[in-house]
Amino acid sequence: MFVTKIAIDLGTCNSLVFVPKKGIVLEEPSVVAISPSENKILAVGLKAKTMIGRTPDFIRIYRPLKDGVISDYRVTQAMLKHFIEEAQGKFRLFKPDLVVSVPAGSSSTERRAVIEAALSAGAKAAFIAKEPILAAIGAGIPINSCEGNMIIDIGGGTSEMAVISLGGIVTVSSVRSGGDKMDEAIAEYIKKKHNLAVGTQTAEEIKIKIGTALPKKKEEFLEIRGRDLISGLPRNIKVSSNETAQALQDVLKEIIGVVKQVLRNTPPELSADIMNKGMIIAGGGSLLRNIDELIAKTTGVPCFRADQPLYCVVKGTGVVVENLDAYKRSIMNKK
Repeated sequence: MFVTKIAIDLGTCNSLVFVPKKGIVLEEPSVVAISPSENKILAVGLKAKTMIGRTPDFIRIYRPLKDGVISDYRVTQAMLKHFIEEAQGKFRLFKPDLVVSVPAGSSSTERRAVIEAALSAGAKAAFIAKEPILAAIGAGIPINSCEGNMIIDIGGGTSEMAVISLGGIVTVSSVRSGGDKMDEAIAEYIKKKHNLAVGTQTAEEIKIKIGTALPKKKEEFLEIRGRDLISGLPRNIKVSSNETAQALQDVLKEIIGVVKQVLRNTPPELSADIMNKGMIIAGGGSLLRNIDELIAKTTGVPCFRADQPLYCVVKGTGVVVENLDAYKRSIMNKK
């Protein structure tokens, strides 16, 4: 079967590729390893991610997306080309139509950069759609109803909150803070409290295994290894889940501040709908334990985690790519 349509959730941390009738065919970290001297790409995705913090000086590791937008055009183009080739397999007779997700807060220049990178990577036509709407579609929210629905999408680089009604965004706000900032906050906390330097990979592992948004009565512990800042030698320590709650306090406060701002800017009728139904939280950052509970507690509005929050955006992009003609006018920009 020839692949003529591809949906890509282009994320700061992970990128996912969806092909109609096949589903999600690729889930890779948005990382590229390059040899600058040979101007050659050595690895993309998981292979490149495992090299982070372990490379000699003739290999460079790039994360071409920063805060959800392209920071390195050439590397993004190479990554998109890799995704298209992986999705199409051996038979590449046709150039595919591409639908790519972008943050709602991205500028027209940033959106144009995505379209141009997609076209030069081998797409016939490139469309872009806003992430909050895609996340809402993927989470099963009826976006075309005349009731208000609120989606909170916490990604790696950006967190976006949007109120959606009648197929469009009524109020939206975003903050360039998400999973990456959480990792940085954990690494910084361990550095200050334990005099231990740890890499972002270790910080991410702590967040995934024992990270929590609210302190727990029953603490969990994880043993980690890092470099002692005083002696310079490797050392092991145990980190507790309540320490992660303390470390993540400021990042979560920033995200919740934007949630409150969106709720304040929402028309009263839609506010009543949201109060009745609650807010839906999606994206990789929503996997942090008790984050839904913390948001509900601080805003006074019920908050629920979507099913498979990591796949909401790509599933929404998949729905759009399968019904390209129906969505062309309403939610997408095309070049």
